[in-house]
Amino acid sequence: MTALNPSGWRPEMGDAACAPEGAGATFTGNRALHLEEPLLFEIGRADHCGVDFDEVAGSPLAGLALRAAPVDLPGLSEPEAVRHYTRLSRQNYAIDLGLFPLGSCTMKHNPRLDEKVARMPGFADVHPLAPEGTVQGALKVIDELAHWLVELTGMASVAMTPKAGAHGELCGLLAIRAALDARGDKREVILVPESAHGTNPATAAFAGFKVEAIPATAAGRVDTAALIARLGPNVAGVMITNPNTCGLFESDLKTIADAVHAAGGYVYCDGANFNAIVGRVRPGDLGVDAMHINLHKTFSTPHGGGGPGAGPVVLSEALAPFAPLPFVKPGTDGVLHLIEEAQGAEQAPGAFGRMCAFHGQMGMFTRALAYILSHGADGLAQASGDAVLNANYVLRRLEHVLHAPFGATGPCMHEALFSDDGFAEGFSTLDLAKGLIDEGFHPMTVYFPLVVHGAMLVEPTETESKAGLDQFIAAMESLGQRARAGDAALKSAPHFAPRRRVDETRAARKPRLIWTPTEG
Repeated sequence: MTALNPSGWRPEMGDAACAPEGAGATFTGNRALHLEEPLLFEIGRADHCGVDFDEVAGSPLAGLALRAAPVDLPGLSEPEAVRHYTRLSRQNYAIDLGLFPLGSCTMKHNPRLDEKVARMPGFADVHPLAPEGTVQGALKVIDELAHWLVELTGMASVAMTPKAGAHGELCGLLAIRAALDARGDKREVILVPESAHGTNPATAAFAGFKVEAIPATAAGRVDTAALIARLGPNVAGVMITNPNTCGLFESDLKTIADAVHAAGGYVYCDGANFNAIVGRVRPGDLGVDAMHINLHKTFSTPHGGGGPGAGPVVLSEALAPFAPLPFVKPGTDGVLHLIEEAQGAEQAPGAFGRMCAFHGQMGMFTRALAYILSHGADGLAQASGDAVLNANYVLRRLEHVLHAPFGATGPCMHEALFSDDGFAEGFSTLDLAKGLIDEGFHPMTVYFPLVVHGAMLVEPTETESKAGLDQFIAAMESLGQRARAGDAALKSAPHFAPRRRVDETRAARKPRLIWTPTEG
């Protein structure tokens, strides 16, 4: 194993491991409070334990439960372990540090009030197998949230159990499949526009459908004429994202929905971008039959890394009878019941089955309901309006230095889309994104959507102030000018991050997932 000094700095790291070019070296490799951190295996030793134990001469477990070989894990004391993970956490970027401009991801600040509600006794500790009579409050939260999701979308019912967006897509397509089977219809094709989210075709294929792409127009929206021309007796439906991945509202959705319904199909709407229209547009009024709602994008729940989330699916009258189990149903006695099984025509005759073992994520439900009730109808409408306003502010402030492929067609919705068109030869979107790290921002979504070359998708969300947006815009403007001028330093960015630019293709194709000790 390579010898270490107490800081964990290793000679092979070199001063450039965490230092900007041209800066003076430090003995430890640290830069003031920017601490270099090795792997756990390089801090501790496999032959050393971080806790003192008395030697035991013999054990009654000998030959039964004793290890046959060393576990080969590093022995660390509690301070060493805590400091290791704390130091790593300081190298992370988070929404509590600054703007998180990931397009189509809505990484916004979640009110701490909602976090507090989720931690209240009775919600945080509720058990999925608890008797109905002991969890009436929890069931009421589920039922109340379901009511408002139906109200906000103009749909007939909602399935609360799906755990995420793609899980919700699967739920909606399985409901469509169940509805087709109920009428003896063997349609097998799902149409997916090029402007839809990438999970849409994957989910359709997983659900057993054949996927056919529908092109986008020069204005970045679905080619309505091409879609309608493709409709026929083998088309089960269409999956359309609205607002779409180009950050644009699909203004022909009602026309498309009417045509799909007339042809005997169903309309699935990817509701990942519902944050842009909540309180202003009801998808049910546009003819949507099923739509998932990412609670983490629109209604203040954790986004990734925190365990299962929630992606409820709202359903039209045509698909409501086929919603999955379980669901909450008020009884005539005023008691809320959790319907776990199809028990005859009065319960769930058309339910296609279950999406998960239990009935959803209580922590996500409490956060989302707290968000909805604390904002009210006017607050939700203001949030979506501010999200659109912020995105258009970014679009118009940057279109002079970054090419906006659809900027001339009018306002965008919740996200602004740019491309690398106009950069100096040899410079790309990746260079600008890496430079943004040096400026103290997490990069925007890059190279997506695929319909735009060198795409840069920016979603500022509604929770960013004008001052914060101005700082981000100034950084982007500077980087755009450097990319157009061919600033060579941009090709090797980032220079100030804990690690310099890596070969991402090689890292993805040949990752080193197992640590092996080195001699020395």
